[in-house]
Amino acid sequence: MYPLRRAWAELRNEIFVLPSRTLVLLWVVALLSLPLVYDDAYVLRILTMTCIFAMFAASWDMLAGYTGQVNFGHALFFGAGAYTSALLSQDLGVSPWLTIWAGAAVAALVGWGVGYLCLRLRGSYLSLATLAFPLIVLGLLFAFPGFSGGELGISPVRRLVLTPTQNYYVAAVLMLAVVFGLWLVADSKFGIVLHAIRDDEVAARASGINTPRYKLAVFALSAAAAGLAGALFAHYLRVAGPSTLEVALSFQVVIWGIFGGVATIYGPVAAVFLLYPLTEWLASARFEFMGKTVNVGEIRLLLFALIVLLVLLFMPRGLAPWVRDKVETQCPRCKQRNGAWKRICRLCGASLKADASQSKVARAERLVGHQ
Repeated sequence: MYPLRRAWAELRNEIFVLPSRTLVLLWVVALLSLPLVYDDAYVLRILTMTCIFAMFAASWDMLAGYTGQVNFGHALFFGAGAYTSALLSQDLGVSPWLTIWAGAAVAALVGWGVGYLCLRLRGSYLSLATLAFPLIVLGLLFAFPGFSGGELGISPVRRLVLTPTQNYYVAAVLMLAVVFGLWLVADSKFGIVLHAIRDDEVAARASGINTPRYKLAVFALSAAAAGLAGALFAHYLRVAGPSTLEVALSFQVVIWGIFGGVATIYGPVAAVFLLYPLTEWLASARFEFMGKTVNVGEIRLLLFALIVLLVLLFMPRGLAPWVRDKVETQCPRCKQRNGAWKRICRLCGASLKADASQSKVARAERLVGHQ
């Protein structure tokens, strides 16, 4: 009984004390138990793709959100993992369970190389430089169709598993492992250094931090996670083609990251789980209007853009931080988060409601002073 009591104590003291952690726990339980209660093949296919893209979005946030190195060519790492795993599996006959990790390793090497070449660039110059790399690789793939398959890509790629349920569980478990792994890294001392580099790299270097080493490390780590997602994508769809390197995919992950909230890891994941199934549903949705059947798929990009703009207009920090601020309050003394209904901080005992009302009064006084 001791392990059960210990597990319950951990849940009660670490998970259930904050609404955000409770929601994450419920999401994980729902994700793992869904095939047990609803095993529709089409729904599982949509959710499998959602898990793959959620891993991809979390990898972009690790690089762009925590270090400020906004990558407009993140599809390069996704495609590197997909092509590496597909080539090793098809041409050399290596087991897909080994090639997906080889794809992640090659993507990490590519990420390190891109980071080394762009080490001196910052801001928009870095973003534009990273945008060029997928275009260069696409040109090379088209120039050697005997090796890469040209416009058709490499197919058929061997599957990891056979049934839709098995594919779903492989993608879901790997996604959870990668997302929580990236979150632990971002929440460690390594993540604090990345925050310092993002806020003021000159000050970080002046304090003795080897910023080039950290930037190269986060480039490689982010690329490895994206490469693993690309390898899973290739083996699930049984094809590794130019679509894995398209600029549209790179901008799609940027939209997911900004929509969900940068520098959170869980924000882009939440954005993918909301937006990707929504776009798939809009592609096939139809309704009657004035006696005519309207195909929503023809205007789904317009509706998608409208939803994104509304969220960014009313939630400039992203969806996940906005929701978290509604259900939780930060203690002004110890900076720990508490439930929005709490009056006293769970750790230091400081008053939360009084400080919140005082801060509102102070903001009002500053506003009156400016007027």
